[in-house]
Amino acid sequence: MRKPYTHLDNRHGNIPIKVIELISHSGFKDRKEPSEDPNCFVNARGCMKRLPLLFLMLLYFCSASETFAQIADKVIDIPTRPDIVQRVLYLAPANPKAAVILFPGGHGGLQISSDGSFRWGENNFLVRTRQEFAERGLAVVVIDAPSDRQSSPFLSGFRQKAEHVEDIKATIAWLRKQNNVPVWLVGTSRGTQSAAFIATQLGVKDGGPDGLVLTSTILSDDKGRPVPEMPMETLAIPILVIHHEQDGCKHCLSSKIPLLTAKLDSVPRKELVMFKGGEDKGDPCEAFAYHGFNGIEKDVVSKISSWIQTR
Repeated sequence: MRKPYTHLDNRHGNIPIKVIELISHSGFKDRKEPSEDPNCFVNARGCMKRLPLLFLMLLYFCSASETFAQIADKVIDIPTRPDIVQRVLYLAPANPKAAVILFPGGHGGLQISSDGSFRWGENNFLVRTRQEFAERGLAVVVIDAPSDRQSSPFLSGFRQKAEHVEDIKATIAWLRKQNNVPVWLVGTSRGTQSAAFIATQLGVKDGGPDGLVLTSTILSDDKGRPVPEMPMETLAIPILVIHHEQDGCKHCLSSKIPLLTAKLDSVPRKELVMFKGGEDKGDPCEAFAYHGFNGIEKDVVSKISSWIQTR
């Protein structure tokens, strides 16, 4: 079930705000059907019917076709600084409408292997939804740590460094060359510190992004500079802020969102979208908590993708 509604909240100043409440379907997965026969189903009136074997086979092959139709991941090493490459995972549909560079949270060291597998982070919200973005008409780059940051602490302590900006500038240029479409930076959790910082350092004319999306933004940080303390007011690109009202991560509490929106008053195009619902599992700062939009991923990606493509 999906119950969208909107309201205005004066705490967020002139930022348009939308709240979307999503109720997970997970409560139905243990429901018992009237028959254990795998060839039976229940129609809308509760009548039992036996499915022909041929029809079941057709359903199977249709499902398999959808799986095989997934857009392939490609591992790309982009030269950035002298003797340094930025490894990314790249996937794109035919004729993409825009492109997104996805910045995972945590320490950011995905350690992408040559076969496209991850040693860490495959469950991160942006990593696990990369196909969703591509299927909605976007070229997608998933960022790993660069070749000189492939061991601990990976991107920790590096996200607001000039070298990181240089690496992503080269990645933006490569991506524009591939598709000749607008390039957006999309960060989640610690990834918002990368995306926001790079946007404040690189204007579009300097090779910077065409837009910015912040999800589960780092609003406070006892080890570094959170996003609201960056010069966000200087940005002149579209900014979409996505947050979960029930985010339990201590650095991303929704009560602190006004710290960010107050910095965006002068930004010409912006929107704040607050989500509710889904499932909350494990550490409140991890991927399967509200912090990672667990159970409502498709709705969040759909909102981001449509917002990007209408700007």
